[in-house]
Formats: sequence, structure tokens, C-alpha cells
Amino acid sequence: MEFWRSAANPWGQDVLIGVSWDLMWAAIIVAGLFFVGHAIWIKTRPAVEPAPTGASAAGLPERIQRHSLAARLFHWTMSASMLVLLGTAFVPVLGIQFDWVQIHWIAGVVLTATIVYHVIHSIGWQDFWAMMTVGVGEGIATLKHIMSPKAPPPPKAGKYPFDHRLFHHTIVVVGLGVIATGLLMMVRIDTPFWTRNPYMLSDSLWGVVYVVHGLCGVSLIFLTASHIYFALRPEKLWITWSMVRGWIDREHYVAHFDPEKWVVGEAEDAKKGSIASGAVADASVSVRREDT
Repeated sequence: MEFWRSAANPWGQDVLIGVSWDLMWAAIIVAGLFFVGHAIWIKTRPAVEPAPTGASAAGLPERIQRHSLAARLFHWTMSASMLVLLGTAFVPVLGIQFDWVQIHWIAGVVLTATIVYHVIHSIGWQDFWAMMTVGVGEGIATLKHIMSPKAPPPPKAGKYPFDHRLFHHTIVVVGLGVIATGLLMMVRIDTPFWTRNPYMLSDSLWGVVYVVHGLCGVSLIFLTASHIYFALRPEKLWITWSMVRGWIDREHYVAHFDPEKWVVGEAEDAKKGSIASGAVADASVSVRREDT
């Protein structure tokens, strides 16, 4: 299997022109094997109750807000742009020809804009460090539990479970890599923003940009497929629905989250020194927003 493609430039130099399409098929095969392996692993694992925390449903609203409308719009806009980017990048390799370049760079601009918005939004309006912090202890506990069902369940997380944060950090690295190289590559095409300039970098440097962009793109095949797979797992559908509806029910909150790490309702208001929003009896979404 080849890892990259090369060709001779007009001066007879052998330069990189991108990653090998073998990597695309490798990513698809690895993703398929991972899904089958994970499904078998889940089937063979004994059912394990979440670690107790002494949390009670008393005083909690029936619905607990997890994602604001702004956060959900960001997520689905980013998801749509990512799927368009992957489709326009790799579908032509299968022999389906269409004018993909313009669609691809427009989707790339949309993705870039959503990421810029998300960075500003998360720093200014969300609990930024709740997603960014990854504890070594909880990582070791999670790994032990994955390796052996006899190991005790890892401690309950706050608003964002450990595997969510780990996936987030991976997608940040890969996403920033594909965006940075993609914006550089846009210099080589005519857009409403500028006239193309293919000579900004040397052929050898352009080759490095192509390869990095391709490696990030291939990685996103696996990462995106994995994200969709877990989102559709029966035991994870309640999390997926929270990205559609914005809330989770109090039973899932009590079962899966540590109330000291993800504080909601009157306790959150008291902690922040603000007027309590309360856990009202009408079962509405009464938890104070973290990401409005």
C-alpha cells in the first residue's frame, strides 16, 4: 500500500501531489472492523451499573438542559459542512465526476466560520475548561474498565464524559490541520475573495500541504464514521436526542453524571451567587444555561 502520490513537475523534479487513495480505503476498512469489534465487545460484556454518587432526583426538573439552541445550530451546521467536504473530496475517487471544487471550498469556508464561532462562543459563554480538562486518573480508570469488566467503573463525569472530551481533542487537532491546509490551498483557485496565486509556495512545500491535508481528511473519514456509529448506538441515543431537543431527562442525569461536577438548578445559582432559577414543578427546562 502506498502512502502518498508524487509526479514530475515541469522542471523534472519529483514532487508530492497528495496522499495515496489506498489510505481512503484503509480508513473505511478500519472503521468497519472497529464497528464490528466494538459491537461484539459490547455483546460479550456483562452489564455494569454506573458508579454510585449518592445523587438524588429530588428537587431536579424533569428536563435538564444540556445544549442551547445556539450550540445545536453550530453542531448541525458543522456536521453538514463536514459531510459535504468528505463527499466532495472522496466521492470523485470512486469515478463519480461532478464540479466538486467550488462546492468543496464553499463547504470549507462554512466549516471554518462555524469553528471560529464555536471558539468565541465556548470561551465567552460556555464553561470552556469543562470540555478541555482531561484528568490522568479518570483516563487510567476508564482504560482499566475497558480492559477488564472486573475493574470498577470510572468515576462519573461532569457535563462532558471522558470519551467525549478525548474525541473532542482529537477532532480539534485534525480539524485545525485540515482547515489550515485547506485555506492555504484556496490560494491556488479563483474565488470572490482573491485571484489565484499558485506560486505562493514552492512545489515541494505545496506537496507537504497536500499530504497533510489528505492525511487529515482520511482521519476524518474514521472519526466522522465513529461519531455517527456511537450516536446511533441504542445505549447512546439519549445523548444524541439531547443534541436535537437540547435536554436530557433527570433519570439519565442522576445515572450518568456527578452533580458536584455538573451543577444544575438551585445549587448552580447558589454557587454562582445569582438569583435561583429553581427546579420548578411544571417539568420545564429550568436548569440555568451554560452555553446560551
